[in-house]
Amino acid sequence: MGPVVEVDDPDDPRLSDYRSLTDVALRSSIEAPHGLFIAEGALVIERARSAGYSLRSALMTPEWLDRTAHALRGSDAPIYLGSDATLRAVTGFHVHRGALASVQRLPLRPLEEVIASAYRLAVVEDIVNHTNLGAIFRTAAALGVDGVVISPRAADPLYRRSVRVSMGAVFTVPYARAQTWPGVIDDLRAAGYRAIALTPADDAVDLGTLDVGAGERVAVVIGTEGDGLSRETVDRCDLAARIPMSAGIDSLNVATAAGIAFWELRRG
Repeated sequence: MGPVVEVDDPDDPRLSDYRSLTDVALRSSIEAPHGLFIAEGALVIERARSAGYSLRSALMTPEWLDRTAHALRGSDAPIYLGSDATLRAVTGFHVHRGALASVQRLPLRPLEEVIASAYRLAVVEDIVNHTNLGAIFRTAAALGVDGVVISPRAADPLYRRSVRVSMGAVFTVPYARAQTWPGVIDDLRAAGYRAIALTPADDAVDLGTLDVGAGERVAVVIGTEGDGLSRETVDRCDLAARIPMSAGIDSLNVATAAGIAFWELRRG
């Protein structure tokens, strides 16, 4: 475990990685360009390290040091200890999970690598809610989806809330960011995937009636909150599928819908 340093000044420059964590716009301009992300809680920190990520530092209140020691074992990154008030002043919120870590990002996987190594893909168009994105990754990990492709405008999977909601699944499910959209759908089909657009449209086929072969490569294409998939994206897919719903309900939360689709794919 690295050196333990007590801090009491919220403006201490050594804490700059943790500044204003609730400001999404600010953090988006800081984290990816500077090659870092924030892991929250001992379990998520431990899973990040198990996946090969290196710690830059850790920040917590003194009472959490022993409870987080197993997640920090073998790292020489400094551990900053401060009061609840100091942590709140630095981060902008009450750190109720006890511990934060600034983690060094790994290089993004090439899109070609993710496409080549998977049989079940989730393809995410413009999902900007970090909670939904994290939930999709966690569900993908649980239900056998072995890769995720995200559009250029989709949220950052390594943003703190996405990481937390996914419980570290963003570290273990390979993902890549497409550079062209929706042209990447054509690339998937050329690589042998059947692209299935998930939509509540009345003319889509019933998801439960799809016949998915055991060795068939399938990509489930999921749209943004509210508007869903763009018409151009749907048109590039092999088919559109819908989840039948009771009268009066027109759609589901995108992460919930994705989980149902992933479950249906398990039949193959």
